[in-house]
Amino acid sequence: MNLKEVSRQSISSLAANKLRSSLTLLAIVVGVFAIISSSTAVLVLDTYFKETLSFMGGNVVNVSKYPSVNINTEWAKYRNRDDITFETLEELEERLALSQVISPNERFAASKVMYGEQETEPNVDIRGSNQYYLTNNAYDLADGRNFTDQDIQYRRPVAIIGTDVKDDLFEVEYPIGKTIRIDGRPYQIIGITEARGTIFGSSLDNFVVIPYTTLMNVYGTERNISIQVKAPTMALINSTMDELTGVLRTIRKVPPGEENDFEIETNESLSGAFDSFTGILYIAGFVIGFIALLGAGIGVMNIMLVSVTERTREIGIRKAVGATKKAITAQFLMEAIFICQLGGIIGMLLGILGGNLLALYMETSVVFPWSAAIAGVIAMTVLGVIFGVYPAYKAAQLDPIESLRYE
Repeated sequence: MNLKEVSRQSISSLAANKLRSSLTLLAIVVGVFAIISSSTAVLVLDTYFKETLSFMGGNVVNVSKYPSVNINTEWAKYRNRDDITFETLEELEERLALSQVISPNERFAASKVMYGEQETEPNVDIRGSNQYYLTNNAYDLADGRNFTDQDIQYRRPVAIIGTDVKDDLFEVEYPIGKTIRIDGRPYQIIGITEARGTIFGSSLDNFVVIPYTTLMNVYGTERNISIQVKAPTMALINSTMDELTGVLRTIRKVPPGEENDFEIETNESLSGAFDSFTGILYIAGFVIGFIALLGAGIGVMNIMLVSVTERTREIGIRKAVGATKKAITAQFLMEAIFICQLGGIIGMLLGILGGNLLALYMETSVVFPWSAAIAGVIAMTVLGVIFGVYPAYKAAQLDPIESLRYE
């Protein structure tokens, strides 16, 4: 029996039991959809993460009290650590030998920014840092200048703004040299950064960065901050991390043999933590899909057993004209595989479409999970064989004489 005839017989079998067939196909579609949509969504997240990981330069090391990505439940341990302070930053500037490109990364407030009668939404990040902030966070200046040592040392009220703030406040005016107000205090704009877009739905351009020394006078100094250290080259990043770890352990008086009471992260370590997180999502999608497919497989076996019963006389005629047990077995196995593949294809198409809705929402590249799709085709074939073999065996064992008498 050729593929066209098998397809015709399978469609006829499905059409003869529309409700049962629809429920069986629905179970297969749901199972495949769960696996493929989760695989596609995770692939979208992975692609998005890699595309936007440049928020911190490749050879920049981040020091913080808490890990950036944590899939464990150890927040009590992290919470009991001493804060990383501006004093820690200043000691690192004095002691580190390999790198002097060190910047604090602290969000002092979320506030509205005002210029004349214009104002932004009250969600602009007010960040405090120094002249190395832009390079450590892969920002380029679109106009104006960067901070200088004097700006930091003398606590000057100057600011560099992101493009979101510029667009909100300066539609027709030139921003450089203008004075904005934040929480009632004036700051002169000296620079504007180039647009960076969004990451995980949050804008990278909705901020104002001001010398941290200036903001310490306004918002206070008792804060837990992050510190960024740029290695001289990628080849020296491990050496920079080793030196940074040793100096920080000395500054924070960590006894020998005890684990660090701070986190040191790079793009590579963040990527590894993210991979662990996405691995959990893959497993969750697979487990949900497996349970659904197990139920679908039982449904396929049920519909094939009904098909064998309803086509008993047909089987008897085929055997009477010379059809072998092997041919009968192959026919019903192919029909079971066809049903599984039909549901699998529908589930894969819907899963890929559903997963890529996340890509459209996050404004990143559309992906196609080739490995999951190929695995899905193979899995549907295996599912058809496993749950179709018993009905096929039962059909092949029917006695042709008894089958011809069946009404």
